[in-house]
Amino acid sequence: MIRVLLVEDQSIVRQGLKMILEQNEQFTVVGEAENGVQAIEYLEDHFVDVALLDIRMPIMNGIEAAHKIKERWPNIKILILTTFNDEEYALQALKVGVDGFLLKTSDGHKLISSIKSCLEGGMALHEQVAAKVLPRLLEKPENDSIDIHLTPRELVITKLVGRGKTNKEIASELFLSIGTVKNHLTQILQKLDLRDRTQLAIFAIKHDLL
Repeated sequence: MIRVLLVEDQSIVRQGLKMILEQNEQFTVVGEAENGVQAIEYLEDHFVDVALLDIRMPIMNGIEAAHKIKERWPNIKILILTTFNDEEYALQALKVGVDGFLLKTSDGHKLISSIKSCLEGGMALHEQVAAKVLPRLLEKPENDSIDIHLTPRELVITKLVGRGKTNKEIASELFLSIGTVKNHLTQILQKLDLRDRTQLAIFAIKHDLL
Protein backbone atom coordinates (compact mmCIF):
# COMPACT_ATOMS: atom_id res chain seq x y z
CA MET A 1 0.00 0.00 0.00
CA ILE A 2 1.32 3.44 -0.97
CA ARG A 3 0.91 5.86 1.95
CA VAL A 4 0.22 9.45 0.90
CA LEU A 5 0.26 12.76 2.77
CA LEU A 6 -1.82 15.56 1.20
CA VAL A 7 -0.59 19.09 1.90
CA GLU A 8 -3.03 21.65 0.51
CA ASP A 9 -4.71 24.63 2.16
CA GLN A 10 -8.05 24.21 0.36
CA SER A 11 -10.18 21.49 1.92
CA ILE A 12 -12.22 20.88 -1.24
CA VAL A 13 -9.06 20.25 -3.26
CA ARG A 14 -7.77 17.80 -0.64
CA GLN A 15 -11.06 15.95 -0.75
CA GLY A 16 -10.90 15.71 -4.52
CA LEU A 17 -7.31 14.43 -4.50
CA LYS A 18 -8.14 11.90 -1.81
CA MET A 19 -11.09 10.61 -3.82
CA ILE A 20 -8.94 10.24 -6.95
CA LEU A 21 -6.14 8.42 -5.14
CA GLU A 22 -8.26 6.06 -3.07
CA GLN A 23 -10.20 4.88 -6.11
CA ASN A 24 -6.96 3.00 -6.77
CA GLU A 25 -6.59 0.17 -4.26
CA GLN A 26 -2.81 0.65 -4.14
CA PHE A 27 -3.13 4.07 -2.47
CA THR A 28 -4.23 5.23 0.95
CA VAL A 29 -4.26 8.83 2.18
CA VAL A 30 -2.90 8.55 5.72
CA GLY A 31 -2.66 12.25 6.54
CA GLU A 32 -3.72 15.75 5.55
CA ALA A 33 -2.19 19.16 6.28
CA GLU A 34 -3.07 22.75 5.40
CA ASN A 35 0.50 24.05 5.23
CA GLY A 36 4.15 23.03 5.42
CA VAL A 37 4.40 23.39 9.19
CA GLN A 38 1.52 20.97 9.75
CA ALA A 39 3.07 18.57 7.23
CA ILE A 40 6.40 18.49 9.09
CA GLU A 41 4.61 18.05 12.42
CA TYR A 42 2.73 15.09 10.95
CA LEU A 43 5.92 13.51 9.61
CA GLU A 44 7.55 13.70 13.04
CA ASP A 45 5.31 10.82 14.13
CA HIS A 46 4.13 9.10 10.94
CA PHE A 47 5.69 7.33 7.97
CA VAL A 48 4.60 8.13 4.41
CA ASP A 49 5.87 7.11 0.99
CA VAL A 50 4.76 10.23 -0.88
CA ALA A 51 3.85 13.80 0.00
CA LEU A 52 1.74 15.83 -2.44
CA LEU A 53 2.41 19.53 -1.82
CA ASP A 54 0.69 22.65 -3.07
CA ILE A 55 3.07 25.57 -3.63
CA ARG A 56 1.10 28.58 -2.39
CA MET A 57 0.10 27.93 1.21
CA PRO A 58 0.02 30.13 4.33
CA ILE A 59 2.66 29.93 7.11
CA MET A 60 5.02 27.69 5.11
CA ASN A 61 4.73 27.22 1.34
CA GLY A 62 5.39 24.08 -0.65
CA ILE A 63 8.94 24.96 -1.70
CA GLU A 64 10.06 25.62 1.88
CA ALA A 65 8.30 22.49 3.11
CA ALA A 66 9.83 20.34 0.36
CA HIS A 67 13.31 21.60 1.26
CA LYS A 68 12.88 20.79 4.96
CA ILE A 69 11.28 17.41 4.27
CA LYS A 70 14.05 16.36 1.88
CA GLU A 71 16.69 17.38 4.43
CA ARG A 72 15.13 15.35 7.23
CA TRP A 73 13.43 12.51 5.36
CA PRO A 74 15.25 12.15 2.01
CA ASN A 75 13.48 8.89 1.16
CA ILE A 76 10.04 10.51 1.07
CA LYS A 77 9.01 11.25 -2.52
CA ILE A 78 7.63 14.75 -3.06
CA LEU A 79 5.31 15.73 -5.87
CA ILE A 80 4.41 19.40 -6.25
CA LEU A 81 0.85 20.13 -7.41
CA THR A 82 -0.01 23.67 -8.44
CA THR A 83 -2.32 25.75 -10.59
CA PHE A 84 0.60 27.97 -11.57
CA ASN A 85 2.58 27.07 -14.70
CA ASP A 86 5.53 29.20 -13.63
CA GLU A 87 9.05 28.14 -14.57
CA GLU A 88 10.58 29.89 -11.56
CA TYR A 89 8.45 27.82 -9.21
CA ALA A 90 9.44 24.68 -11.07
CA LEU A 91 13.15 25.55 -11.02
CA GLN A 92 13.03 26.30 -7.29
CA ALA A 93 11.24 23.01 -6.68
CA LEU A 94 13.79 21.02 -8.67
CA LYS A 95 16.68 22.72 -6.87
CA VAL A 96 15.39 21.56 -3.50
CA GLY A 97 15.07 18.01 -4.82
CA VAL A 98 11.38 17.35 -5.46
CA ASP A 99 10.55 14.25 -7.47
CA GLY A 100 7.82 15.74 -9.63
CA PHE A 101 5.99 18.92 -10.61
CA LEU A 102 2.43 18.65 -11.92
CA LEU A 103 -0.30 21.14 -12.73
CA LYS A 104 -3.67 20.62 -11.09
CA THR A 105 -5.19 20.48 -14.55
CA SER A 106 -3.67 16.99 -14.87
CA ASP A 107 -6.19 14.16 -14.84
CA GLY A 108 -6.34 11.36 -12.28
CA HIS A 109 -4.51 8.86 -14.48
CA LYS A 110 -1.61 11.31 -14.90
CA LEU A 111 -1.45 11.85 -11.14
CA ILE A 112 -1.38 8.13 -10.39
CA SER A 113 1.23 7.34 -13.04
CA SER A 114 3.40 10.26 -11.91
CA ILE A 115 3.42 9.08 -8.30
CA LYS A 116 4.32 5.55 -9.36
CA SER A 117 7.10 6.87 -11.57
CA CYS A 118 8.54 8.84 -8.65
CA LEU A 119 8.43 5.78 -6.41
CA GLU A 120 10.40 3.85 -9.04
CA GLY A 121 13.10 6.52 -9.02
CA GLY A 122 11.83 8.61 -11.94
CA MET A 123 11.01 12.31 -12.13
CA ALA A 124 7.58 13.52 -13.24
CA LEU A 125 7.31 16.86 -15.00
CA HIS A 126 4.09 18.15 -16.54
CA GLU A 127 4.60 18.67 -20.27
CA GLN A 128 3.84 22.40 -20.11
CA VAL A 129 6.30 22.82 -17.25
CA ALA A 130 9.01 20.79 -18.98
CA ALA A 131 8.69 22.94 -22.08
CA LYS A 132 9.59 26.02 -20.03
CA VAL A 133 12.08 24.49 -17.63
CA LEU A 134 14.26 22.35 -19.89
CA PRO A 135 15.67 25.29 -21.91
CA ARG A 136 16.68 26.91 -18.61
CA LEU A 137 18.31 23.72 -17.41
CA LEU A 138 20.27 23.50 -20.65
CA GLU A 139 21.80 26.93 -20.08
CA LYS A 140 25.46 26.55 -19.14
CA PRO A 141 27.50 29.05 -17.16
CA GLU A 142 30.42 30.68 -18.95
CA ASN A 143 33.78 28.93 -18.60
CA ASP A 144 31.98 25.90 -17.23
CA SER A 145 34.36 22.99 -16.82
CA ILE A 146 34.44 20.10 -14.38
CA ASP A 147 36.41 16.91 -13.94
CA ILE A 148 33.99 14.00 -13.81
CA HIS A 149 35.66 11.10 -12.02
CA LEU A 150 33.09 8.41 -12.71
CA THR A 151 33.62 4.82 -13.76
CA PRO A 152 32.23 3.83 -17.18
CA ARG A 153 29.30 2.10 -15.45
CA GLU A 154 28.58 5.15 -13.29
CA LEU A 155 28.73 7.39 -16.33
CA VAL A 156 26.18 5.26 -18.17
CA ILE A 157 23.84 5.31 -15.17
CA THR A 158 24.23 9.09 -14.92
CA LYS A 159 23.27 9.44 -18.58
CA LEU A 160 20.20 7.27 -18.10
CA VAL A 161 19.10 9.29 -15.07
CA GLY A 162 19.47 12.42 -17.20
CA ARG A 163 17.17 10.85 -19.77
CA GLY A 164 14.50 10.36 -17.11
CA LYS A 165 14.88 6.61 -16.68
CA THR A 166 13.64 5.03 -13.45
CA ASN A 167 15.78 2.68 -11.35
CA LYS A 168 13.73 -0.24 -12.66
CA GLU A 169 14.28 0.82 -16.29
CA ILE A 170 18.01 1.34 -15.71
CA ALA A 171 18.31 -2.07 -14.07
CA SER A 172 16.52 -3.72 -16.99
CA GLU A 173 18.61 -1.95 -19.63
CA LEU A 174 21.94 -2.71 -17.94
CA PHE A 175 21.00 -6.21 -16.70
CA LEU A 176 21.52 -5.21 -13.07
CA SER A 177 19.43 -5.59 -9.93
CA ILE A 178 17.55 -2.54 -8.68
CA GLY A 179 19.63 -2.72 -5.50
CA THR A 180 22.84 -2.53 -7.52
CA VAL A 181 21.56 0.50 -9.40
CA LYS A 182 20.71 2.20 -6.08
CA ASN A 183 24.21 1.45 -4.77
CA HIS A 184 25.78 2.95 -7.89
CA LEU A 185 23.60 6.05 -7.53
CA THR A 186 24.72 6.50 -3.94
CA GLN A 187 28.38 6.39 -5.06
CA ILE A 188 27.74 8.79 -7.95
CA LEU A 189 25.99 11.33 -5.73
CA GLN A 190 28.87 11.19 -3.24
CA LYS A 191 31.50 11.65 -5.96
CA LEU A 192 29.70 14.60 -7.53
CA ASP A 193 28.65 16.12 -4.20
CA LEU A 194 24.99 16.11 -5.21
CA ARG A 195 22.00 15.61 -2.94
CA ASP A 196 19.62 13.49 -5.01
CA ARG A 197 18.78 12.12 -8.44
CA THR A 198 16.97 15.30 -9.43
CA GLN A 199 20.21 17.24 -9.07
CA LEU A 200 21.99 14.41 -10.88
CA ALA A 201 19.57 14.65 -13.82
CA ILE A 202 20.15 18.40 -14.03
CA PHE A 203 23.91 17.81 -13.80
CA ALA A 204 23.76 15.32 -16.69
CA ILE A 205 21.84 17.77 -18.87
CA LYS A 206 24.11 20.72 -18.09
CA HIS A 207 27.29 18.78 -18.79
CA ASP A 208 26.14 17.15 -22.06
CA LEU A 209 26.17 13.63 -20.65
CA LEU A 210 23.07 12.52 -22.53
